[in-house]
Amino acid sequence: MDIKEKILVVEDEKSIQSFICTILTANGYDVISASSGSEAYSMITSHCPDLVILDLGLPDIDGLDILRAMRQWTLMPVIVVSARSYERDKVTALDIGADDYITKPFGASELLARIRTAIRHTRTSTNAAVGQSGKFTTGGLTIDYAKRRVYVDGEDVRLTQNEYKLVSLLGMYAGKVLTYDSILKELWGPGSREDNQILRVNMANIRRKIEKNPAEPQYIFTEVGVGYRMAEGD
Repeated sequence: MDIKEKILVVEDEKSIQSFICTILTANGYDVISASSGSEAYSMITSHCPDLVILDLGLPDIDGLDILRAMRQWTLMPVIVVSARSYERDKVTALDIGADDYITKPFGASELLARIRTAIRHTRTSTNAAVGQSGKFTTGGLTIDYAKRRVYVDGEDVRLTQNEYKLVSLLGMYAGKVLTYDSILKELWGPGSREDNQILRVNMANIRRKIEKNPAEPQYIFTEVGVGYRMAEGD
């Protein structure tokens, strides 16, 4: 089962939204869309996409305000696509936390290249152990961030999308304890219930797939009452 990157397209002009969505779908992305700022932020917090394409000139909320709100809880990549071509607008968006800025009109090839770059930087910038290979390895476990797959002793363990997101997040911060709350917010948004049951269920399934003995894990450890920690990379 292929795990596709999910991209949220936030654009109120239907023709442009349709154009972008068609391009992304044709290139293998899982695409969702929003036409207003309120709808966009709701989808960001509920779907936690891998990347957001954000128009600034929305009918209800300025795109910069959405970006500011996002950066209070997540580092998910954001590419601003806007008709605003003034340098100060670009600088403001980038200073607030946009990963890239494209001025309308733009071509399909340029957009796709910018998306690939933003996603690649997000995968590799957090943890030096990932390096240029785009892979994290600890013992017999390998996370391939390019293919979005996890292998144990060379075999694909076939994680679900949520399971992969959890393992890949822990891999980016290998050796560090991530609290339950921080994981919930990063993977399920700031509106996620402060209920660790969803994490426990996913982790139990993950351990059945990656650990020889789930009761004595060698890859992902539980810090009781705090969170989870991935073993340090090789």
